[in-house]
Amino acid sequence: MPEPETVRARRIVATPASLDALPAEHPRLLRIAPDEAIVMGDGDFTVDDVYAIVEDERGLSNIRYSAADFELKVRPHIEWEIPAARPVLAQGLVAAVPCKLRFDAEHVLVICASAVSDELSERLR
Repeated sequence: MPEPETVRARRIVATPASLDALPAEHPRLLRIAPDEAIVMGDGDFTVDDVYAIVEDERGLSNIRYSAADFELKVRPHIEWEIPAARPVLAQGLVAAVPCKLRFDAEHVLVICASAVSDELSERLR
């Protein structure tokens, strides 16, 4: 069973055009609004907006599942429709915990507040 992992992340608030220029298919980029994104993990990136706000996002954890494990262990705890497109970011309750889910072709990243990550992990066992 995968365990929650605290992740380094940065929140970006910038013009939609400058965020559109970031590689949307990159699994570390979570576009959460037209003018807002979260970049998870280490590494450099450039935002072409002199007024962009880039700040550390503290308190996020994630649990990475293979597509098969997600269907077996997590899907039964979701009561909302999961998008068919991949890659895609979705959000909703997972086992009664607010989460963001990043779906790609082979994996699903379940992202939640670190304060509730152990509780989520326990509920998904």
